Amino acid sequence: MTALGRLLKWPLVLAMALAFLFLVFNIYLTGHPFWALAVLAMVSVGFYIYLSNVAFAYRYLFPGLAGMALFVAFPLLYTVQIGFTNYSSNNLLSQDRARAYLLEQTLPDEAQTLGYTLHADGDEFRIVLTPLHEPEDEADPEKLARLRAQSLLSTPLALRAASPPEQTEMLPLERASFHINEPLPLKDVLRHRDVLMQIKLKLPDGRLLSYAGVREFGPLNAVWKANADGSITRAGTGETYSPNMKTGFFETPDGAQLQPGFKVNVGFANFVRMFSDPDFRGPFLSIFAWTLVFATLTVVFSLIIGMTLAVVLNWEALRFRTLYRTLLFLPYAVPGFISILVFKGLFNQNFGEINAILDALFGIKPAWFADPLLAKVMILTVNTWLGYPFIMVLCAGLIKAIPADLYEASAIAGAKPLTNFFKITAPLIVKPLMPLLISAFAYNFNNFVLIALLTNGRPDFLNTKIPAGTTDILVSYTYRIAFQDSGQNFGLAAAISTMIFFMVALLSLAHLKIARVNQDLK
Repeated sequence: MTALGRLLKWPLVLAMALAFLFLVFNIYLTGHPFWALAVLAMVSVGFYIYLSNVAFAYRYLFPGLAGMALFVAFPLLYTVQIGFTNYSSNNLLSQDRARAYLLEQTLPDEAQTLGYTLHADGDEFRIVLTPLHEPEDEADPEKLARLRAQSLLSTPLALRAASPPEQTEMLPLERASFHINEPLPLKDVLRHRDVLMQIKLKLPDGRLLSYAGVREFGPLNAVWKANADGSITRAGTGETYSPNMKTGFFETPDGAQLQPGFKVNVGFANFVRMFSDPDFRGPFLSIFAWTLVFATLTVVFSLIIGMTLAVVLNWEALRFRTLYRTLLFLPYAVPGFISILVFKGLFNQNFGEINAILDALFGIKPAWFADPLLAKVMILTVNTWLGYPFIMVLCAGLIKAIPADLYEASAIAGAKPLTNFFKITAPLIVKPLMPLLISAFAYNFNNFVLIALLTNGRPDFLNTKIPAGTTDILVSYTYRIAFQDSGQNFGLAAAISTMIFFMVALLSLAHLKIARVNQDLK
């Protein structure tokens, strides 16, 4: 290290340490002490590794381990954490923020509300306040005089300035020794509404008026009053709402709730709901069963078609094998989302080519997207089309690795092609193919793109508390619960995601075990 490097080393280390401490402190202030502690621990380990010679070997591993912690472990743990809460569109805030939001609510005092007009004054503007219920009759000088006596005039306002004044003094209009221009029309007043909403008008008696409408300024009264025990009381009626730590809402004793709610821990309620709530359990179990059937049949159909084509294309006497192999591989070369959208058009009940052919041959036009069974058949057809080329290529490569003398010995014994397939080809390629089939099953278990682009889970189940589709799989159902038409129930979606993770993790463990067994056999 150069002399300049040694001179700058510790100041840079100190600056980085202060920056990370500032980050940790801000995470803590947002109400996440656990994550603040985790970041502090990771940063401390990083400084220890790179500033000491004891852990020199870990300098090469730490970036990868930190990346795994940040991009793999953190999203996983955060999702699991959300699964134990009531986090949803109705319960987004913390308790303190929900309480502060309610306490900030105000209503104008109609009894003291004054009307206003906006008047141009050169490059600036002036506001004139007048009583709301005092009629302006130009033919009655007495009424005009009384109205002028009750009116107030503001000091000049720079409404076009980058930072207009937050407060302006109001003086009796009678003191004005200059001519006041005609009031601006409503369309011009509305152009300055955003600025007017930020201005406070201070009356001669010290009262402050706030923007209360398109043509009104008035005092704003707090709707809620804070209590020492954390509850809030409605100013007008005296009703008291206390925080309920089970439901995540401010509630009255009889159960009336205020919006917005706040996030609370609900334990295993979301997980229990999957199997105990009758309105949720029925669709959920149906979707779970369909997910297993969908992933399994996709792998089985793709395996049957892919392996059959690989065996046929391995036949030496077949002419134009290269051309056939290229054409059959094209579905895998085309981006999947394009193929899905093309099939969506082909299966259109009224204008699709598939129904046009069926109508011409058999006089039928199936409702592929309206009938649950036909929709599932369509999904399996499209997914098999997308998946068989991969299996075909794998099987073709594995078949090439089978020793040719086995087939020669089988030919001498007089075996037929089916015998060769079931006695030689299939047994020798199934074991190395099994881990890949498990991977394909795990992939299709979470094949969100196919469902979202082809059917979006439709047609829906009828009479369900949470909207669910008969062609939804778990991952698309989870997305629907979290982000679409099911109230954005992030906690329930996170619980389902956690369950999916453990199921896929079990499949991965099985994959690794099978791969290890195959490795030992070699």
